[in-house]
Amino acid sequence: MSITTLLSPEFIIRTFGLLGIFAVIFSESGLLFGFFLPGDSLLLTAGLFASRGDLNLGLLLIICALAAITGDSVGYWFGRKTGDKLFQKEESRFFKKSHLLKASDFYQKHGGKTIIMARFIPFVRTFAPIVAGAAKMKYPLFLTYNLVGGLIWGAGLPLAGYAIGTWLRDRFTAKQVDQYFLVIVLFVIALSVSPTVIHVLKDKDSRTHLFQAIRNLIYALPGFHSHR
Repeated sequence: MSITTLLSPEFIIRTFGLLGIFAVIFSESGLLFGFFLPGDSLLLTAGLFASRGDLNLGLLLIICALAAITGDSVGYWFGRKTGDKLFQKEESRFFKKSHLLKASDFYQKHGGKTIIMARFIPFVRTFAPIVAGAAKMKYPLFLTYNLVGGLIWGAGLPLAGYAIGTWLRDRFTAKQVDQYFLVIVLFVIALSVSPTVIHVLKDKDSRTHLFQAIRNLIYALPGFHSHR
């Protein structure tokens, strides 16, 4: 099974249910390795599943908001304890110092509001609470921003997915919606990852890493060198 399949929102929901959703959102919100997880698309897709009765909407909203808030709090305390060492650490496969530095710049520019705004910015949302902790932001103030951001993002995106699913069911038969459900999920995922694509294309370092990865992939194709 490929990593793409394992990280597919539909696979996570069908295989692990609410527990899997909590784990992914918690990890992406505050653990260093969570920056590559499908937070936005998972939340929207979970809302779609709830719109057809596969998930309990009320429980889903509680789980997602709780995961987002607790994940950020863990990230904050991790940054508070290890922040200085973290900025000296070399970049590795599971630690992207470049993302940490961008989150730091964002924090310096926007202050505490970063904790709310970062929820909707790929990569930055994983590292923002860590930066806040490293900067010794007062925890009660951090928690206030964290609660607001966690509720808006963690509950807001599933509600948006639920609204999309409900809107479709009001205009098409349940059979038609079920028949094209996979297409709808793929469309919602594409919509949710568009900010990530825009971010990568606008950022010079991210573009360089992307093009290098594509180049390495092409070079690794069987028979590539024999055709040159």
